[in-house]
This record gives sequence, structure tokens and C-alpha cells, in this order.
Amino acid sequence: MALSDKEVMGDLPDEHLMKLHQAGDEQAFAQLVERYHRELYHYLARLVHNQAAAEDIFQETFLQVHVSASTFDTSRRFRPWLFTIATNKARDQLRRSTKRAAMSLSQAVGGDDNRERSYIDLMEVEVVQPGERVEQEETRQFVREVVEKLPTNLREVLLLAYFHRFSYKQIAQMLGVPIGTVKSRLHTAVGTFADRWKQRFDGQIESGD
Repeated sequence: MALSDKEVMGDLPDEHLMKLHQAGDEQAFAQLVERYHRELYHYLARLVHNQAAAEDIFQETFLQVHVSASTFDTSRRFRPWLFTIATNKARDQLRRSTKRAAMSLSQAVGGDDNRERSYIDLMEVEVVQPGERVEQEETRQFVREVVEKLPTNLREVLLLAYFHRFSYKQIAQMLGVPIGTVKSRLHTAVGTFADRWKQRFDGQIESGD
């Protein structure tokens, strides 16, 4: 049985899909949107603290991808370029909403297995499933709150590095800052998270929980 065009495109690299899109193939663009919807939406939701705004920014990002497609160099990686556009649009949204109260992230944070984990391990994001234990949800809520309270410049570096596994060099290019700045911000963000994590458990030990 022959594979459908969609099935064939599903195996193509992002950059090949962009070549097809540049040549006028609408299915290639739709494949890119589908491929990145979950990951990019989750990144934006964590960054701007607002589900509806994240969906709007997602749409704006891919509109920009479409408009700027002819300028994209297909010899380079598509994913960092996509996240650069999304991050810039999220920054614009955050600047517009600085006077509004921050909203909680709608997506739950944390793994769903029972292994012992460090605070870096807790930087993995999953959607909460029915029946998960209360203590797991409390941990996720704590991680969400800590990440939300970080300044934007620290939060975006933490998300890009630990949630989405971009390299220091890629993050530096995406944010337009030196690699040393990326490392410094990430060190501060992780240190802040570690301190608050330690305080949480020290408090539980002292209270006898």
C-alpha cells in the first residue's frame, strides 16, 4: 500500500519541509505546524503564563514563518529559528501585559514515574493524568510557581535549556546575547530554583511532614 503525502512528509526533516514550502507546497507548511504545535505551545504557555495568549502567539509565530519563509536559509536548522521568532513575540506580549496580574501556567510540570529525582529532573513537563497522586501534583505546582516567579530573562533561558534542550550557542543566537550571559543567567536561574527547592524540603523536615 502506498504511503500518503502526509505520511511521507512526516519523515522529512524540518529544513526539507521548508524547501517544499518555499516552492509553494501548502502541505509542507501544515506538517510543520502540526509537528511543533505541542512543543512550541507548551514553551509559550510556560513563558507567558497564559493559555489563550500562548495560542495566539503560536499562530503569530507561524504567520511570521510563512511571511518570512523566503528569507530562511535551508542550510541552517529550522527549530532554533522558529523558537527565536516565538521568543521575540512572547517578549512583546509580556511587555504589553506588565500591568496585568500574572496567571498560573495551565500545563503541569514534572515526571510521572516514582524514581528519586533532582530539581533538574523536575524540569520535565507532562500533562497531568487522572489518578496521579496528590503529592505528585503538589510537587508540580511548586515547580510551576518557582518557574513563574523567575524574571523573564532567567525563565526563558531555563525553559530553552532544560525543557527544550537547546545548546548554549543556540540560545545565545536566539536571544541575541553572548554565550557567557546565557551561562550566567542559567546558573542564576538554576541556583534560585535549587535554593527554593531546598527551603521547601527543609521546611517540611522542620515541621515534621
